[in-house]
Amino acid sequence: MTNTNLLVSLQWLAENLHDSNLIIIDCRFSLTDPELGKKQYLQGHIPGAFYLDLNRDLSSPVAKHGGRHPLPNIQEVAHKLEMMGVKFQETLIVAYDDSRFAFSSRLWWLLEYMGHQKTALLDGGFSQWEKQYPVTKELPNPKSGFFEPQIQPEIMVDIDTVKVKKDLPGIVLVDSRDSDRYLGKNEPIDPIAGHIPGAVNYPWKQVTDENSLAKVDEQIKRWEEVKNAEEVIVYCGSGVTACVNLWSLKMAGINTGKLYAGSWSDWCSYLVDNN
Repeated sequence: MTNTNLLVSLQWLAENLHDSNLIIIDCRFSLTDPELGKKQYLQGHIPGAFYLDLNRDLSSPVAKHGGRHPLPNIQEVAHKLEMMGVKFQETLIVAYDDSRFAFSSRLWWLLEYMGHQKTALLDGGFSQWEKQYPVTKELPNPKSGFFEPQIQPEIMVDIDTVKVKKDLPGIVLVDSRDSDRYLGKNEPIDPIAGHIPGAVNYPWKQVTDENSLAKVDEQIKRWEEVKNAEEVIVYCGSGVTACVNLWSLKMAGINTGKLYAGSWSDWCSYLVDNN
């Protein structure tokens, strides 16, 4: 049975916009123009929404290894959430972007990792919202909340774990990138093309349609071949869009998904060392 608690409709959000137990977070971002998301937020956002930036808030600085979007400092994220009024395990957080869940799902996964189980994505994202409902330039005032992260280490793996586990029976390694990148036909970002040996390809864009609407009824069928796996280790280019697939797995009722946070950008950083 599809787990629809992870998704809210535009209508539901409009009807619950002023619920004191609801916090909305805008996660719009552009990998090619890192300042664009914040500019778009300032130009207009869903009323009451706060903003979190992929580079500044949802990642830590890039190092030699660890990928292009290493996980952020968890205590810093917790403090930012407190300033939005988030109450740990009480507040429902609704996250949205304008990129088919690419960045809002990163926040969803981070909150799962931090032990906050009350996060949903906005079906259709900002572009569908603004067609039907009002937007504002008004910035929300800081609030007071409490957030004590309870890290769930079992939902993340590092490169050493991937190397040990990827060929074991019962383990499925999922590459979330577009098929041409998985096949090594095109590599626009990383220094080496291809994929981790043994990985199967489930492109993250298959989770939604062009209008950022989730293909809710297709999620269970989509993961039919991995539903009995002991673990599903998921990666992408830098640990961001892999979270769309992890969200999709949860939607399908599969709770064995784990993020290889460094993803292909981390994996090939060691291949570069060896060349």
